[in-house]
Amino acid sequence: MAHVRDLWFKTTTLPDGSSQREPTERHGKGKRWLAAWTNPEGREQTKAFAKKVEAERHGSLMEADKARGRYLDPNGAKTRLVVFAENWLNSQSADPSTRQIRGIYWNKHIKPKFGNREIGAIRPSEIRTWVSQLEKKLAASTAGRVLAFLDQLLESAVDDELIGKNPCAAKTVQKPKLPKRKIEPWSTERVLAVVEELPERYAIMALLGAGCGLRQGEIFGLAMDDVDFEAGVIHIRQQVKMLSAKLLFGLPKHDRERTIPLPQSVARALEKYLAKFPAREVTLPWEELDGRPRTLRLIVTSRESKALNRNYVNEYVWKPALVRAGVIPKDRPSPVPGRRNQEFRKHGMHALRHYFASILLHAGESIKALAEYLGHQDPGYTLRTYTHLMAGSEGRTRRAIDTAFGGGGKSRDVGFRRVLFTWSRPRKTVGTSGAVGSPQHRRGRRSLVLAR
Repeated sequence: MAHVRDLWFKTTTLPDGSSQREPTERHGKGKRWLAAWTNPEGREQTKAFAKKVEAERHGSLMEADKARGRYLDPNGAKTRLVVFAENWLNSQSADPSTRQIRGIYWNKHIKPKFGNREIGAIRPSEIRTWVSQLEKKLAASTAGRVLAFLDQLLESAVDDELIGKNPCAAKTVQKPKLPKRKIEPWSTERVLAVVEELPERYAIMALLGAGCGLRQGEIFGLAMDDVDFEAGVIHIRQQVKMLSAKLLFGLPKHDRERTIPLPQSVARALEKYLAKFPAREVTLPWEELDGRPRTLRLIVTSRESKALNRNYVNEYVWKPALVRAGVIPKDRPSPVPGRRNQEFRKHGMHALRHYFASILLHAGESIKALAEYLGHQDPGYTLRTYTHLMAGSEGRTRRAIDTAFGGGGKSRDVGFRRVLFTWSRPRKTVGTSGAVGSPQHRRGRRSLVLAR
């Protein structure tokens, strides 16, 4: 049970057995009353107060919180964020690239602002100011991810019972607003124009992206054993990832392997490509830079028979092809420091996946199937991203209503001439006297009659 100690006086026993109170060394210095209690693990904890009633009240609250299962260590909120965050980062089992990104967010944006602060002293108002500063130097999407990481850290502190509330969860802390934009898929003519302008060794990348919906890293990591020409499918089992400027093999995004259809047109192009550029064996570590080496016969490799580096491909293969195809101008403005060039970002290799999605939706493919082919975790995300590409919804609506009212899709006048409201009661028909406010209105049941 909680109890209170007097820090200014102590009781001593005299030789005759009597006792007396004597001042302690702390007499007159600091707070006098010490509340003492045991935490749920049985360890004693204390907190000093100026008044005895405050100490007693605090001890009672600690005991009550223990009983309700809401106990928080009063000293936990004094933990510096840098200590908690770095322990948290070291304990995570996320893939290396995710850990690297989190490390960047922490070291570059969060640590300089909040690292040396006590967790319990961080206030929502400070976070709001910090977010507004982030928005001035980062893209809204990046600022949102940095805020989300701080939110995750502080929510973990709540889970560990160091603080009672997460300041990031306050209603006044708003996420950076993302600019509203609708995906504008490329036309088939543009896709083919880019294919034509790509170097012959790399043109197959565009066909795999536009014809099968593969991500860039999945194209780089596609192996001969993943393609089943006879069954007409491709198994997406790995991708080429970059960590600290070094390449490695890893599972596809979200660690989700999947199987997608291989269209005959892409299969024929792939067979012709392999006849001229045979698959090459490439050995890279698996998942970690010091991971176990894995050797795969990759379909698309560099001239030196190495795995493709996305930085090289984007800058020296993909963008020059876009310029030659007239997709982007030759003289591109330099991006703002810390931000990618937003104007031309939509023309990255990801545009090929958008084209793939638009073709399937126009053909009437379901959102669930499309989400599976694209490797999305949540079909709802697929729907939110591509719903405006689902062509023909207005026409389907018109046909559905015309069928319901006209019968069999044949257009005819529904012929609603007038609407009569009557009131009916059991065993008795009530006429037009059942107007609002009449006795029949209060006692009867109203029925709607549609007359032609």
